[in-house]
Amino acid sequence: MGFFSYFSFMFTNSIRIFVTGGTFDKEYNLITGQLYFKDTHLPEMFKLGRCTLDIRVQTLMMIDSLEMTDDDRKLIAWNCRRSKEENIIITHGTDTMTDTATYLAKENLEQTIVITGAMIPYKFGTSSDGFFNLGAAVAFVQALPKGVFIAMNGRCFQHGQVRKNKQTGFFESIITE
Repeated sequence: MGFFSYFSFMFTNSIRIFVTGGTFDKEYNLITGQLYFKDTHLPEMFKLGRCTLDIRVQTLMMIDSLEMTDDDRKLIAWNCRRSKEENIIITHGTDTMTDTATYLAKENLEQTIVITGAMIPYKFGTSSDGFFNLGAAVAFVQALPKGVFIAMNGRCFQHGQVRKNKQTGFFESIITE
């Protein structure tokens, strides 16, 4: 089996994406200066990225992650459990994505789940990290084993081994001994 044949065997063409909101999907009101939710930007992003994978986007909620409760996490877990796709991406606000990753890991789900988000809304254009983080999540979800991961800043972290550094705005490994 050739190099590319081997890797195309490893990668799947069916990915479920659950949208939960977060900065990723926020819009900016030019008059009031407030950020708000309207619709997810994912279909537009996949079209711009010329993605040819079978991506199935489902909006579960559009909330800021600081407002997310365990009932919301229960809904996310329930949808993951009933999903027929083995590869799942969850778009999520960055402030509590590590909490959701821990919650999902305790559910012992049988899929590869990658949670991603953005520090700057996609609609802010080239200053947003959303497009990059989404592309990385798509690649990671196809290559990782079953489990729960966070993909941010071009890196991938296993649940429970990552935190958001609120001084730098980057995600980093938690060093455990």
